Amino acid sequence: VQLQASGGGLVQPGGSLRLSCAASGFTLRYYAIGWFRQAPGKEREGVSCISSSDDGSTYLVDSVRGRFTVSRDNAKNTVYLQMNSLEPEDTAVYYCAIGAPLGSSCPPLRYDYWGQGTLVTVSS
Repeated sequence: VQLQASGGGLVQPGGSLRLSCAASGFTLRYYAIGWFRQAPGKEREGVSCISSSDDGSTYLVDSVRGRFTVSRDNAKNTVYLQMNSLEPEDTAVYYCAIGAPLGSSCPPLRYDYWGQGTLVTVSS
């Protein structure tokens, strides 16, 4: 199983990025997928969750609601985190994770697999 988050980079405040979470060895549509972030010196924070495709519901933490959206492309076996109106406080390493058990809605009971993170830096 491989899970990889990508799409991070340096962006100015107010800018946008789209993060991707791609998997091999898992069909992501059957699982809840979480996005997390960890800023320097801070604890990891849950940012978003998208339920398995049978449900499709989504969750966003208050600090990003209205700016971020989460979606999935089942044909590409990929989950996206669209981040708009980025703020310096969004600077962090972003991770995606596969929830368990199979077929979960958000929040799942646990996250079993974590991908390598992608760094998002919001700075002028």
